[in-house]
Amino acid sequence: MDRAPKQDHCRKLPAMAGIGLRQPHYEDFLRQPPDIGWIEVHPENYFDIDSPPAHWLQKVRQQYPLSLHGVGLSLGSTDPLSEAHLAKLAQLITIYEPALVSEHLCWTSQQGVYFQDLLPLPQNHEVIAHLVQRIGQVQDYLKQPIAIENVSSYLQPTGNEMTEWEFLLSTVKQAGCLILLDINNVYVNAKNHGFSAKTYIDAIPAEWVAEIHLAGHTAVTLESETVLVDTHGDIVSDEVWQLYHYAIKKWGPIPTLIEWDTDLPSLSCLLAEAKKAQQILDKSL
Repeated sequence: MDRAPKQDHCRKLPAMAGIGLRQPHYEDFLRQPPDIGWIEVHPENYFDIDSPPAHWLQKVRQQYPLSLHGVGLSLGSTDPLSEAHLAKLAQLITIYEPALVSEHLCWTSQQGVYFQDLLPLPQNHEVIAHLVQRIGQVQDYLKQPIAIENVSSYLQPTGNEMTEWEFLLSTVKQAGCLILLDINNVYVNAKNHGFSAKTYIDAIPAEWVAEIHLAGHTAVTLESETVLVDTHGDIVSDEVWQLYHYAIKKWGPIPTLIEWDTDLPSLSCLLAEAKKAQQILDKSL
């Protein structure tokens, strides 16, 4: 049975620009709290609730709404879901009361071996049925809907029966979850696989999108062919800003995160990127 995505829970996340909170910026946040709408962290970094990072997050959380963006549940894997992982995630939800909890539409483990990547899935009905069952388990355990993020890819898996956006939408509709749409990943995959990024955006109902990610990518040339790689290590490209502007003009303001994980810049650089997103959001009001 199809279940419409539930947006109510994520309404506490303001439709403003936010940034990812990273350890080198903890002291800056507490010394002079930046003018941003919200923050996001990877929950796996805070599973030890007595660790120094957890204590820092408790202090920062007092001033900002929070989104928890997971990287370790491996929703697409055939391994059983980790109850230990879910229990720790549920504990963080109780402690920090995040406005949104999200995960990636991918697999990251097989037979207990975890890979340092977010690996894409074949886009077919069998995989959707598997994902719907897994997402349902997670939502039942956490007692709330989650959002799932589209990932970047560099090869097309065998067994595809539909487009990437059809795969995402069918999964979300049947699971009754939400979408965290990474605009950079849409652009990267469109260039790598030869589809229209705007067609992807046009297919997504605004009311299903709980959060947007913007990040940097890098062009890599392999045997005379250029591939875009989602690196999260640079400013947002002009092309991605244009696609984001197109999406916000179509949907209206949606909570937007500047995501930067490698070659971490100064906090002022992150805030400058967030300011660009905020200006686009403000113009859509």
